[in-house]
Amino acid sequence: MGDILVTAGAALGGLGIFILAIGMMTEGLKAAVGPGLRHVLANWTKTPARGIASGFMMTAIVQSSSAVTVASLGFVNASLMNMRQVLGVIFGANVGTTMTGWLVAAVGFEFEIQRFALPLIGIGTMLKLTARHGRWGSTGLVLIGFGLFFMGLDVLKDAFDSLTQTFSLTQMTASGITGIISYLLIGIVMTILTQSSSASIALTITAASSGIIGLYAAGAMVIGANIGTTSTAIFAAISATSAAKRAAAAQVLFNLGTAVIALILLPILFYLITLISETLDLSTAPAVSLALFHTLFNVMGLLLIFPHISRIADWLDKRFLTWEEKESHPRFLDTNVAGTPALAVYAVVNELLALQNRVLALYQLASFDTLSDMKHFRQQANVIKTLSNQTSHFIVDLESAALADETTEQLATLLRVEYYLSDCTVATETLASSWFNTTLNHKALQEGLSQFLKDVYEYMHAGSVKGSSHAAGADNSFETLEKSYGALKAELIMAGTQREVDIEQMTSAIECLQDAWHIARTFDKAAHRLDSLMAVLSPAPLTNDAVQTDITSPTSQS
Repeated sequence: MGDILVTAGAALGGLGIFILAIGMMTEGLKAAVGPGLRHVLANWTKTPARGIASGFMMTAIVQSSSAVTVASLGFVNASLMNMRQVLGVIFGANVGTTMTGWLVAAVGFEFEIQRFALPLIGIGTMLKLTARHGRWGSTGLVLIGFGLFFMGLDVLKDAFDSLTQTFSLTQMTASGITGIISYLLIGIVMTILTQSSSASIALTITAASSGIIGLYAAGAMVIGANIGTTSTAIFAAISATSAAKRAAAAQVLFNLGTAVIALILLPILFYLITLISETLDLSTAPAVSLALFHTLFNVMGLLLIFPHISRIADWLDKRFLTWEEKESHPRFLDTNVAGTPALAVYAVVNELLALQNRVLALYQLASFDTLSDMKHFRQQANVIKTLSNQTSHFIVDLESAALADETTEQLATLLRVEYYLSDCTVATETLASSWFNTTLNHKALQEGLSQFLKDVYEYMHAGSVKGSSHAAGADNSFETLEKSYGALKAELIMAGTQREVDIEQMTSAIECLQDAWHIARTFDKAAHRLDSLMAVLSPAPLTNDAVQTDITSPTSQS
């Protein structure tokens, strides 16, 4: 019982080191990689073929497809690679890991890549200590992450070494399909426990070379190792971005599909191996046959999937979508509408009306006395920014076509409205940050500032587009709000002068006041321009009541 607890504790610690390493590599990559290296990486993986070659070479060098896969997930997390690029690297890494079998067949399996771990950690730590900030410090963090990654794998392997040795392969007497499936499962389990397909394949080839297991059984275990190695990507993607989850899913699908084909064609593949060995005058030793088998079915899988990489990438891009990604898709803009510019104007107006509602709701969140869910607030702001960016690109793409003068003027107005709403979003983010940290030790002024923020919301709500005309009395409300702004600003300055509030508190409060006033004026410009444009369009676009936007927290949605 004690040994089991020690093994479990060591495994948990190794997994912890492994996950910590993933986080450090991702954060380091985000900070360290500049535009120059980003350009180099883009060129290395510019096409699927280049990505495959890069994945193959990197895996062949480090002798760990897991390391290359995790690095690829890090690049995806850091937005350095898109789905088509990372698919090539992952598929190439799968072929690159076949070099382990050839290395074992040629020189044995004493080579341990984990020996790089401590030097990497040492070099990375020196860089981090000598350059705490900047690119070199971030590069040091990446090196530490890589070193800890290998160290974590080593700890896991040592922790489960006694367990893998308990698999008494000589007791496996099952034959036929049952026996093949049993050895397949052994290969999967061994790879998951050791977190290294290279180690699992090396052990399998050694067992086959010693005559402990047959060639078909060893082949099934090699296929199992190919499946089991996907666990590394799955572990790494648990707390990663949606793009990293898609990349991990790509490896799982590729390895599973390749494994199924290899199992079905197992006798045929070994027959081909015999022919190839005789033709090339290769040794028929189990080590060589298994290395050739591992290479053959991985290359076969790559050849089958290569023509479909773009379709697979498109399919994966629609999977593992976060709430934020789903909300960031325009509701009214599409390529069909873009084909008719006159109709596209109506679509853009409706999209901006929905965006206006989002900006209004975002400001309402920012003007709360206590903004408790800052994460939800930032998600909403990111959604607005993404929608705003897509809308502006849609408008510009329309303007590049031959358009009537009237349509061009309308699109120019809509582009200006989009700019105003985008400006409101950025200012609202600044306001939320300032208001969250502003507390006046003057009750009346604190209540006055809070009330002013609420008055701005009420003004924006009343002044938003209702249909054919601006809200009645809006001009009077604007004058009232302007007077309140001037009076409250003067009170804050006087309170600071008389030391009734700290200067820092006064400055923070005035910044909140100015941000709110700027938002009110900018939002008012957007509403007036939308209102004027809607008045001349016939039939009229949807009103705000028809484009209400759900801005509730993603955790509260069903």
